[in-house]
Amino acid sequence: MKAELLLPAGNIEKMRYAFKYGADAVYLGLVDFSLRTMRKGKLITQDNLKKAIDEVRMLNKKVYLTLNIFAFDSDMDNLRNNLDIIKEANPHAVIISDFGIFNLIRKEMPNTDIHVSTQTNTTNSDAVKFWRDLGASRVILARELSLKQIENIRKNVPDIELEHFIHGAQCMSFSGRCLLSDYMTKNERKANQGGCAQPCRWSYKLLEETRPGEYFEIVQDDKGSHILSTKDLCLVHHLKDLENAGVNSFKIEGRTKSLYYVSAVAKAYRYVMDNKMTPDEGFYELRKVGNRGYTEGFFLGNNNSASYSYDISKGLAGADFLCIFQGKENGKYKVEIKNKILVNDKIEIISPNEALQAYVLEIYDEKGNQKDVANTNDIVFLKLSEDVKDYTYALGRTIGIKNESD
Repeated sequence: MKAELLLPAGNIEKMRYAFKYGADAVYLGLVDFSLRTMRKGKLITQDNLKKAIDEVRMLNKKVYLTLNIFAFDSDMDNLRNNLDIIKEANPHAVIISDFGIFNLIRKEMPNTDIHVSTQTNTTNSDAVKFWRDLGASRVILARELSLKQIENIRKNVPDIELEHFIHGAQCMSFSGRCLLSDYMTKNERKANQGGCAQPCRWSYKLLEETRPGEYFEIVQDDKGSHILSTKDLCLVHHLKDLENAGVNSFKIEGRTKSLYYVSAVAKAYRYVMDNKMTPDEGFYELRKVGNRGYTEGFFLGNNNSASYSYDISKGLAGADFLCIFQGKENGKYKVEIKNKILVNDKIEIISPNEALQAYVLEIYDEKGNQKDVANTNDIVFLKLSEDVKDYTYALGRTIGIKNESD
């Protein structure tokens, strides 16, 4: 059976784009019980959770609800108060890391599949058997496993679904069990309750105790001082290996990433999985989205210092996200601008079924006034040199990869 492509849905809009660009399933969360606390876009809340899941069912796709915080008693009380809403919404599965939540869902929602979160650090066959025997239908394996270890787990436990991350940000701690954020923010941003401030991406300096106030940059190989920041995972060249190893679901990280990120990454992996792109072509496309440099992590069994990004902390996109297409009127395309566009600019347009380049011939504001430039957050109409057939979910970006020679 072909592996599932599983995308993040940080909000409803991203959920829709994920499916349009090739996802078989998405994972989404309610703010109080999820390890990603989204604050932008049309958030998924208790009020619209059922509507979002019903929408997915209409597409004959799947949706998994993340209930993967490490819960305190107050969290458990809150979850019990919201359990009827979750039951009514009826997700295909729930993703859980906490034993208390696992036990509650197993008792109160016996017909709902339980997926064991990567936060449980499942790295061996006996642990997978334990979760299977407890009633889980799927285990999301730890990122710290090599291909050979995954193959061995599948051989030893053939009767449970296995999920594995194939793309996205990695944690410097073992499968995310990190307290740096809690400590650095005085418990205001608790990592294991959805508030991670990502201190592993911060730049650090050394203070010598006999010289208070004198700071020294921590440098490794003259590349900077981001000593904890890992590169992003990218296994686009190993999808066949994972499928042959018996992995049922390929998971993309990134519920806090942009709509462009979700769409472009989904399309690249979908096309490689469907043999519409080679892995090399897919990797080129993935370089156009935000990343801290790519690594295969532990997958080949040789994880080392090359998996860390010592010189940058934020993801740098190889292409700039320029606009979201919203419709077409009188031969011109209505778009929301994300980065400045000028008349005569040549842009790349991607959609679920197209990829083309076009010149911006004319720009008009909503009142019909002609302009030379469209700025961030403007709603404008673009006259293009090429016809975009599949424009409903189309996105615009710059052409090629910036600093490709670097």
